[in-house]
Amino acid sequence: MKLDILVFGAHPDDAELGAGGTIAKAIANGKKVGIVDLTRGELGTRGSAEIRDKEAAKAGEILGVAVRVNLGFADGFFVNDKEHQLQIIEQIRRYSPEIVLCNAVDDRHIDHGKGSKLVSDACFLSGLVKIETKIEGKIQEPWRPKNVYHYIQWKSLTPDFAVDITGFVDIKMESIKAYASQFYDPNSEEPETPITSKNFFDSVDYRARDLGRLIGVNHAEGFTVERVIGVDNLDAIF
Repeated sequence: MKLDILVFGAHPDDAELGAGGTIAKAIANGKKVGIVDLTRGELGTRGSAEIRDKEAAKAGEILGVAVRVNLGFADGFFVNDKEHQLQIIEQIRRYSPEIVLCNAVDDRHIDHGKGSKLVSDACFLSGLVKIETKIEGKIQEPWRPKNVYHYIQWKSLTPDFAVDITGFVDIKMESIKAYASQFYDPNSEEPETPITSKNFFDSVDYRARDLGRLIGVNHAEGFTVERVIGVDNLDAIF
């Protein structure tokens, strides 16, 4: 199956928090989008890997993604090496996306920056013909995405561009709510974490509103780039 956009996240819920509106809008516009979670989030203070599996499946259904894969890397301990790169290359070649979205280049959680660099490196290596990978016993063709963009997470990084997600923020928030074990729940008796406060949950919306304000729309999501963006003409910028 060829996808237009493949979204990587170090943990289940990263894709929704960072790019849920962009994903939902792309799908509404006829694009095929998939998500690849690197880990099962098994080190999360609340819930369990099994609960996160179910929550991720529900969130994917809410967004309408064509496929969701979990690579089962070790939460907190995966590294950027050949073994991990090859598994990501297999997914890139399997789905041949034009665009890859991945974790923030710098963030509070160590897995986010690691995942960002790991996926970026794998995107480059995936285009090299002398790297051989197989899926179901068949040798894969090399494939390099045209663009790799990094969504923004805990830290307020300055975006290189912002996507208008007006009309899709509700779907984004619903997909995040699917992770009921992870976020604000006034009735929960589990330990508090930086992401379980009401302020954090509300911040997802007000960040989208603030980025929207900066580009003259209601809601937006920001991304950073790895190379200069080219546009066909000045009218393409609003």
